[in-house]
Amino acid sequence: MFKSFHGYNLLAKHQDDKKQKKAAENKTSSKALKIIAVTLISLIVWCLPSDAFGIPDLTLTEQRTIAIFIFASLMWLTEGIPSWATSTLVIVILLYTCSDSSLNFFVKDLVDAPAGSGSFWDTIWPYEFQDKDANVLGALISYKKIMGCFADPIIMLFIGGFILAIAATKVGLDVTMARIMLKPFGTKSENVLLGFLLVTGVFSMFLSNTATAAMMLTFLTPVLKQLPTSGKGRIGLALAIPIGANIGGIGTPIGTPPNAIALKALNDAEGLNMSIGFGEWMMFMFPLAIFLLFVGWFILKLMFPFSQKTVELNIEGGKETTWQSYVVYITFIATILLWVLDKVSGVNSNVVGLLPVGVFCACGIITRKDLEEINWSVLWMVAGGFAIGLALQETKLAAHLIETIPFDTWPAILMMIGSGILCYALSNFISNTATAALLIPILTVIGTASRENLEALGGVSPLLIGIALSASLAMVLPISTPPNALAHATGMIEQKQMMRVGIIMGVIGLVTGYVLLVTIGKAGLI
Repeated sequence: MFKSFHGYNLLAKHQDDKKQKKAAENKTSSKALKIIAVTLISLIVWCLPSDAFGIPDLTLTEQRTIAIFIFASLMWLTEGIPSWATSTLVIVILLYTCSDSSLNFFVKDLVDAPAGSGSFWDTIWPYEFQDKDANVLGALISYKKIMGCFADPIIMLFIGGFILAIAATKVGLDVTMARIMLKPFGTKSENVLLGFLLVTGVFSMFLSNTATAAMMLTFLTPVLKQLPTSGKGRIGLALAIPIGANIGGIGTPIGTPPNAIALKALNDAEGLNMSIGFGEWMMFMFPLAIFLLFVGWFILKLMFPFSQKTVELNIEGGKETTWQSYVVYITFIATILLWVLDKVSGVNSNVVGLLPVGVFCACGIITRKDLEEINWSVLWMVAGGFAIGLALQETKLAAHLIETIPFDTWPAILMMIGSGILCYALSNFISNTATAALLIPILTVIGTASRENLEALGGVSPLLIGIALSASLAMVLPISTPPNALAHATGMIEQKQMMRVGIIMGVIGLVTGYVLLVTIGKAGLI
């Protein structure tokens, strides 16, 4: 009877608004507590006596780097502020406190000024700054190098990948390729499932995982409508998209940010200097990705069998062919060939990444508005990870840790497998990019100190590439990756179904991946 009251809807809306406002306030309070707690812990570490760390002759810049690393780690884990914002803040803090352009307060001592002229300013400020003892302060990082993290060659490689993806979408190349690539799989339901897995995987090797998942889910919608709502095959098809997108990213250095972070550490001229090229990465990671996609197919077929044996594929869309389309087609093919054959052509893969940027901008295919579509938050996130690695090296903290901590006595198998499991566990709950940015700088230090110890398991390369692999295999929850979230949002997948498939794929992927990495590492191929 009360619901017949004309103002009921208004009253209900008012109650909903109150609930939403309260939820927003609770969320704000929770974030504020996280920020305060993380900041306090980091400040305590910053201000502790250097003796408290148990590292002899720890310098101020080294201690500050430890505090900044802890700040970044806890903020990435708690997500008090967005991950990309944490990375940006890390760079700013390093610039102001650990660089050769730091505030005087952080690099100089305040002492009494000699007797001056007795002027007004001398009376107000009778002090001056004097350089700190270099042995106490430690090495300062070039501010140019810190700022250079925003424009690292790997960042340019990613920008090239993003531009390529935007241009392909603008001219309908992605839709055309999907139609052509899915056609050979016919109409048999199980083969269509394999087609969606493989095509999604191949697309995600060169395009954003999120964009690939969104696009392929769009193509999947008319297919799902043909299947009976009571059948399990619909669930398998919906799960094929996140599995394909997550695993496909393993195949190339630009497939996912953790790959780029690992490659940066491996190829750093002042560090491991292993010169692993784009083609070399694909030589062993592309077959692994394809193998795991077939594994995913068998798992999905077994767990979610089709009750309807055939299904018609009808992908609509694409754009009319123009001269701009041909420019994109040719540039797309040329870029991929140059990436794969970088060792043959002599052109660095990072330099190749700028080819589509130059061509598409000059031809008007990419406009100023298109540049806004680049996922800058991901690039800033990666730059923050690079900055932490730079700080570890430039402040000499990495070398100091290597001298102080007996990493070479640690069991190699524990380092290799333990780090992969830790990365896998963390990546299921926080950004896989944040996890890689957190673990790879530390494991680079450990790997450098334990090279001889790790030789039995293929060296440092399997250790660091294993982190990138583990991050991509983390797909247990809807929050684990954007493709998982998109697929779960369709309403066809229950969380327990995603968890079951995610855990099985994770275990098989980790075992297979590490066996492959150790094998090729021992053979000296990486």
